Parts: sequence; structure tokens; C-alpha cells
Amino acid sequence: MERGKVFLVGAGPGDPKLISVRGLEAIQQAEVVVYDYLANPRLLAEASEEAEFIYVGKKAGDHTYSQEEINDIIIAKAQAGNIVTRLKGGDPFIFGRGGEEAEYLREHGVDFEIVPGITSPIAVPAYAGIPLTHRDFNSSVAFVTGHEDPTKEESNLDWEKLSTATGTLVFLMGVGNLANNVEQLKKHGRAAETPVTLIRWGTTPKQETVVGTLDNIVEKVEAARLKPPAITVVGEVVSLREKLQWFDNKPLFGQRILVTRSRTQASKLSKQLYELGAEPVECPAIKIVAPEDFAPLDSALAEADQYDWVVFTSVNGVKAVRNRLKELGKDVRAFGEAKIAAIGSKTAQEVENSGLRVDYIPKKYVAESIIEGLADDLSGQKFLLPRADIAREALEAGLKEKGAIVDNVTAYRTVTGEGNEEALRMIEEQEVDIVTFTSSSTVKNFVKMLGDRDYQQLLEEVKIACIGPITAATARDLDLEVDVVAEEYTIEGLVEAILDS
Repeated sequence: MERGKVFLVGAGPGDPKLISVRGLEAIQQAEVVVYDYLANPRLLAEASEEAEFIYVGKKAGDHTYSQEEINDIIIAKAQAGNIVTRLKGGDPFIFGRGGEEAEYLREHGVDFEIVPGITSPIAVPAYAGIPLTHRDFNSSVAFVTGHEDPTKEESNLDWEKLSTATGTLVFLMGVGNLANNVEQLKKHGRAAETPVTLIRWGTTPKQETVVGTLDNIVEKVEAARLKPPAITVVGEVVSLREKLQWFDNKPLFGQRILVTRSRTQASKLSKQLYELGAEPVECPAIKIVAPEDFAPLDSALAEADQYDWVVFTSVNGVKAVRNRLKELGKDVRAFGEAKIAAIGSKTAQEVENSGLRVDYIPKKYVAESIIEGLADDLSGQKFLLPRADIAREALEAGLKEKGAIVDNVTAYRTVTGEGNEEALRMIEEQEVDIVTFTSSSTVKNFVKMLGDRDYQQLLEEVKIACIGPITAATARDLDLEVDVVAEEYTIEGLVEAILDS
């Protein structure tokens, strides 16, 4: 029987950028990904589209599979000849049961590789501004499970020695046992005024931090309604958080922002928002697809050198034309001496990346501005507008008013996107702070996705951010209150406007 291989990979503490290079390679090579509750789902996007995904997450009171069943799944997939990546939160050998899984693999003769990960007891305090060791406070640290195997009759923790053995104690998975752990520490010599912090969802935009002392931390955690997953740090180093906290000082920290761009384009906006501390939630309201009929576009491209001007109104239009030229066995030389106009700096950049020089970029990134910047008399001049099927009529109409001959052809279609049911649930539960719209079609389609729900009421307390005045006008036409309109009609401009709001 053909045998595959298993990578036991530490996914890190939550921030997807903290995964190792080797761990990322293992995800990209995987034919099967078996992943945990604490492994950031954004990492799954790095896997092959053909990969099989199996969720085996375990959280308090909710286990999809027992550990024995997980072991059997991994073995079965590997023995079928697959490359299996077992993606585990943190590090597989730090309270991750990776050792048990590795033993099981060895017993069944399955080849495996261990890929360490940045473990949460190191990373999470760092993101909360807490150094685990500091020469002014301590020179030792201990990592402890806060939730031992419930089937054991006795605890393996020697509280009498543990309580004062090291300067800093870090408990993992200890929210449920917090009261008992605190009581044991005080009972065995740890001072009641010792600083303590609990950090939930550390290293992610959902990070929550509660600080207190052994005497009051239980009450503070109960008041904050803090739930797992969280780690507990006990020691004088906790007092440094007030001075050193940095992650939760990011300008958009903790804000949940809905991104309605197409799935292929969403990552750019999501990445910028994430870097600023926000939690981007992608809910693609549009999808870019090919024209139903390529004939009009092909006919125009066959005579592309006969046009005086080719006007590109979006990055999507540039990509669509470039791809179609390639399919037809042509390249940008097909445009001959035609002048090139582009609406927006990003569109112009895409044109130039394709090997064409842009002759004209209007000051404002809207169709009306292109018309204003051209000669008053365009009689006899031929214009090609390769655009979306739902593009606004203003540009074509304005050019014709000046006497131009205009071929407006569909280079791509904008259809309703895949959406995201979890994102729509968040809207219903008032768990979203900002919704971003990057085109009129994202507005219309997002409202359509909400179906029979009262979208005006649902979005009443949500900040609406639009990439420009045309998109904002569409939102207002649907009786939505627009809070943010970018002055520069680009993704960077939209992010800047959100920051300034």
C-alpha cells in the first residue's frame, strides 16, 4: 500500500503571519489539511484549491472528534498516499498533543515531520506588552497547563513547589479553572497582590486583556465575561503592560470591518486593515467573470490600432483586455498609435505594468473628469471603452456629445459574489463596526444578499465607508447613511479616510 507523509505543523498563536516558512510550505504542499480550532482559518487560503480540508477543532464542551478519532483520520489519509498537514494552534509539542499523534504515526509506520510553531505562552504576552522575563523582576518562567486531563485521578501539578518556584507563571487553557488555580497559588505562598492578567484570542484583532491581582482577578474576569481561549500570566512582569502595550494601541484595533470586494481583490484591503489592528471579514458581494459573448471585444481588439483613444476605467478592464489579447495570440502592440487614458492611479499602474504608456489620467477618478479634460470637439475621433457590462453610461454619453465615435464593449461582467453567511449573521447580531463599499455594484449586491432583512435598520448603527462619490451616491439612493467617503478613490484612500473618521 502506498504511504504518504504527515507534517505536524504549529500554526502559531493566531496571527497568520507568525507561522514559520517551513509551516507555510507544508500547507502549500498538502493534499489534506487537518486543522484545529485555534489554527487561523486565513492560513487555509495558502493551500491548494484541490486540497481536502478536515476540521477537528476542540474547544470547551464542544469536541468535533475525540483524539483517537483524529489519530485515525490522519493515519487513514496518509496511508491512502496523501501528503497530510496536521495544522495545530501554537506549537505541536507544547500542550498540543503532538507527541501523542507522533507516537501513533510511528506505531503505524507513517513517515512524519515536526514543524515547530511560535507557542502562545511566548507570543501572546508579547502582543500584550508583557515580557516574560526582565532583569528588574525575574529570571525564570514556567509554562503550566491550566486544564489537566479530566480522566486523571490526581493532579500532576505540585502546587507547593510550583507557586513560588519561578518569577513568572503562564497557564494555558485555564479560564474554567481560574478560581481554583488562584486559590492554590495563594494557599502555597504566592502573595495576594501579585499582578495577574488573562489574555483572550492573543495576537489577533479580537485580543482582550483583563489585568488584576491574585486577590481580584477572578471577579474582574467574571465582570468582563471573559471566555476561553485565554492564557493567564502571573508575576510582577505583568505591571509592565501599562508601559509596553503596543498591539492594542493600533488605530483600528478591535474594529470588525466588512470587506465586500470580490474574493480575488479583497485580500489587498483586508491586509491593510489587518495591519492597522482591525478584524477584516470578507463577504464578497461581487464576482468578476468573463463576458457571455467575446465577439464584440474580439472584433474591437482586431482593429485596436484604428482607435484614436482607448479608455480604461478599472484595473479589471486592463486585466481582461490583456488576458484576451493573449488568448488571441496578440499583445499590446495591437493598439498601435492609439492614445491611452486611465481613470485612477491604480488603473494607470496596471496599464503601464502591461507595457503601455498612459497618455492621460484625469485629476478626479470619475468618468466625468475624463470628458472634461479632453478637447471640446472630438468629431470623428474613435474611442474604445473596454468595460464592465454594468458600467455607467456617463462616459459614453459625454464623449458622443463632443462628437466622438464610441465603441463601448463588455470586457468583463460583474455578478453577485459568493457572500458569507457568517458575515451576514454578524450584521444581524450587530457585531460589525464598519462596512466598506468599493463600487456601486458592491452596494447593490450586498443589500440584495440581506434578502428580506431590514437592511436599513441592520446598518443603522454601522459605519458605512465608500471608495468615492459615485459609490456613496448609490448607497444614499438606497437610503443608507454614508459616514466615510475617500478623497482619493483608491483602496489606500479608503483606508486613510477610515482612519480619519
